[in-house]
Amino acid sequence: MGVSADHPSTLEAFTKHNNVKHLLLSDFGRKMLPAYGAMVTDEKSPIYRYAKRAYFILDRQGTVRWARIQANALDLLKPEEVLKALKESGT
Repeated sequence: MGVSADHPSTLEAFTKHNNVKHLLLSDFGRKMLPAYGAMVTDEKSPIYRYAKRAYFILDRQGTVRWARIQANALDLLKPEEVLKALKESGT
């Protein structure tokens, strides 16, 4: 599943327009993002409270088994990298 700081209606439109098959959740209130270190918290930053590009693999108990938080939100991981991490995490 994916999590975004976008409003739920924005995610719904994005999902329909792009024919996304997996679940997209909204953290519009920004509760989860800072808990996972996936939000810019520097009040002096021009992108304060923006979501960072981040990837997490959690096990069934909710324990983070792997994480990658990108310094630049435009830096996307290749699907193969995430799948390799998933396999190596044992989840």
